Amino acid sequence: MGAPVSVGVVALDPVLEAGTRATLLACPELTVCEPAEARVAVLTVDRLGPGELDMVRTTRALRHGPAVVLVAGVLASGDALHTLAAGARGLLVRRDADGPRLAHAVLAAARDDCTLPPGLLEQLLDRPSDARHGTGGWTDGMLSDRERSVLRLVADGHETAEIAQRLAYSPRTVTTVVHDITQRFRLRNRAHAVAYALRAGLL
Repeated sequence: MGAPVSVGVVALDPVLEAGTRATLLACPELTVCEPAEARVAVLTVDRLGPGELDMVRTTRALRHGPAVVLVAGVLASGDALHTLAAGARGLLVRRDADGPRLAHAVLAAARDDCTLPPGLLEQLLDRPSDARHGTGGWTDGMLSDRERSVLRLVADGHETAEIAQRLAYSPRTVTTVVHDITQRFRLRNRAHAVAYALRAGLL
């Protein structure tokens, strides 16, 4: 057996942090350290929202770029897509995150593998790529036909006026569509919107 994998814990709730650390300390394949020095970071949250997705991105941006495993109290199929698009390598529901399962997810992330709860994985595989309706966290994040058309042209390098002419929209409408997308997903600019949509499988 090789050296233990270093793992850090990130949580907004000190009780969740303490519980996650205790679970990880019981795993001989792992050694717990500060997130900034860890090979893998475990993020423990109650629910997934914009703030928690920002935590995933911020943790991935740490100097050593640790892989991220997210443990959430409640997850919907859409949450899995958002979390993977934000850069997480593993996802667990907290009620299932016992020592062996959590250790397995951490070790998989350290190998650059990805783990998902079986139920969520089945929902993702069964979901049509252009589905825009249904229940769960991803519903609000889907793109309309108009948004998809605009983003495709942005991805092809077209400017606002060109996009407006091609789609028979006003330039103001094109600007509004892009603005709405960046606001909804909390993205920085047009390029970030295209990259996010591609990573999330929306284009």
